[in-house]
Amino acid sequence: MAVKERVGVVVSDKMKDTRIVAVNDRVIHKRYKKVITKTKRYVVQDSTFNSSIGDQVRIRETKPISKTKNWILTSVLRKSAT
Repeated sequence: MAVKERVGVVVSDKMKDTRIVAVNDRVIHKRYKKVITKTKRYVVQDSTFNSSIGDQVRIRETKPISKTKNWILTSVLRKSAT
């Protein structure tokens, strides 16, 4: 089975070693054929990279770390300007 990877933006860094990452997916509506943007928020383990709000990051699925944390941060693709 392939490892799932996503690219998203950090939207919260209030917790220690934990980030909330929002991933946007563009899908086509089945009936109306209109492009819709769906946003999914993932709870991500970040123990080494020290990312901050606005950073674009790559995350990877892993075994459960806690009740809601099943993803780890693999790399920071782009730092935010602020």
